[in-house]
Amino acid sequence: MKPGQEIRVLTLESEGILRELRTPVGISEWMSKEEVEAGPLNPKKFRGIWDTGASSSAINHRVVEECELHPISRVKVQTADGERESEVYGITIYLPNEVAIGYIKATCGDLGTNTDVLIGMDVITVGDFAVTNADGKTFMSFRFPALEHIDFGKQKRTKPPKPSSQPVPKIGRNDPCPCGSGKKYKRCHGA
Repeated sequence: MKPGQEIRVLTLESEGILRELRTPVGISEWMSKEEVEAGPLNPKKFRGIWDTGASSSAINHRVVEECELHPISRVKVQTADGERESEVYGITIYLPNEVAIGYIKATCGDLGTNTDVLIGMDVITVGDFAVTNADGKTFMSFRFPALEHIDFGKQKRTKPPKPSSQPVPKIGRNDPCPCGSGKKYKRCHGA
């Protein structure tokens, strides 16, 4: 960490176990470090999903159009549907903890109906990232810059863990989605 650098933390807390980690995210065109630091900036807001299985970040066509982005190259990408060619766009990502990460090369593709930005390992690895599930709740925390190694195996236990006595609540298709979107479960994460 650089002297005087501010530590920024983003924590997502959920009642119930989350199957997806979603946060709002801002996007603008590629900016230099000096431009990002000069702020304040007003990036366009989109729906993001955190994906540790993705080596790099991705955006959908809506982001390209609304941010008026222009491709900088083309690459072959491996997706769940197989290999395909994709245009690459230079973007700056703004996380909810007021961290701006510039010079991200994001591919473009179909990310599903509820996702505009896939936050991949190219972003996740610039900070400390942890996901825990205890007492029927999910906590995701991201800290920038990275400060330490988190090793649950080296943590001392004062008492053995007790099994959760709470059953995981069943979510009905017409119940509000536990992610807090305000949508019905069947139209959000139950799709």
